[in-house]
Amino acid sequence: MTANYFPSGRKFDFTAIGRLCIDLNANEINRPMEQTMTFTKYVGGSPANIAIGMSRLGHKTAFIGKIADDQMGRFIKSYLENEGMDTSNVVTDKTGAVTGLAFTEIKSPSDCSILMYRDNVADLLLNSLEVNEELIANSKALLVSGTALAASPSREAVLLALDYARKHGTTVILDIDYRPYTWKSAEETAVYYNLAASKSDIIIGTREEFDSMERFEHNPDHSDRFTASKWFDHFAKIVIIKHGKGGSIAYTADGAEQRAKSYPAQVVKTFGAGDSYAAGFIHGLMSGLSIEKSMEFGSAAACIVISSHSCSDAMPSVQQVEEYIEKCNRGEIVAN
Repeated sequence: MTANYFPSGRKFDFTAIGRLCIDLNANEINRPMEQTMTFTKYVGGSPANIAIGMSRLGHKTAFIGKIADDQMGRFIKSYLENEGMDTSNVVTDKTGAVTGLAFTEIKSPSDCSILMYRDNVADLLLNSLEVNEELIANSKALLVSGTALAASPSREAVLLALDYARKHGTTVILDIDYRPYTWKSAEETAVYYNLAASKSDIIIGTREEFDSMERFEHNPDHSDRFTASKWFDHFAKIVIIKHGKGGSIAYTADGAEQRAKSYPAQVVKTFGAGDSYAAGFIHGLMSGLSIEKSMEFGSAAACIVISSHSCSDAMPSVQQVEEYIEKCNRGEIVAN
């Protein structure tokens, strides 16, 4: 199964490119941010979380990105290194750019929001000359986070990384990761997401994120099959469309679709679910599991993270995911 999706004999199992930032999660939950006085600091950013998740699941992992030359930037780099990740292509900015901040509000398990500070952030200043082609050539998979496409020079760096991956037969995974406030227009969003998706082997996103890519297409019914089928004319082998509590659907180039069961969770907050799902799913594929079983593994990993206060710190090990699935199967975990 593994050979169908990933090359063998590479130094790294997984490399991610894109956003490295700081999450400041509210300690006083079940109240609005206006009344929140203290926050706990974590490493954040979707590609960072997914890479940390992959490392926790036992994969040799690397990161391509840019950090600020400040205390927050050094905190991020040391955290990645302590997780066993290769940071040789994590570049330090020298222009005075800052680390992006994400303050999270946890009003209730179902009512959460994020307040982002993204002006003059270092991660969007990664340039094409700072992308290591050899690292991508030595990786089984390259994960691209869509937010990194939102501005130059990061946009060009990511597109070059995609070209390197295609050149060397590295499997490309696109995590759409659409953040509207990062983009200048809906038209710009659609153009660059479509360009990246056309070079990707596995595409993962929510229904709403795929909608943002279809600005110039006629899909009034928001048909998942219509959405997925377009990409099989390019390089895509798997397209996963997520519907929140409604579960996920995986479409494959042979016309098949897979749905996997979800698991109950004692939800603390909603963010982080997509990142842990992606790590769990990719781990499953790399480990030779079927698409359906990989989706179930991702679902269980997501449940663990949304049951925790953090995202990056809560990324589970294989043993933790397997134990969670066993507890769910025994009825020991019920949804709140």
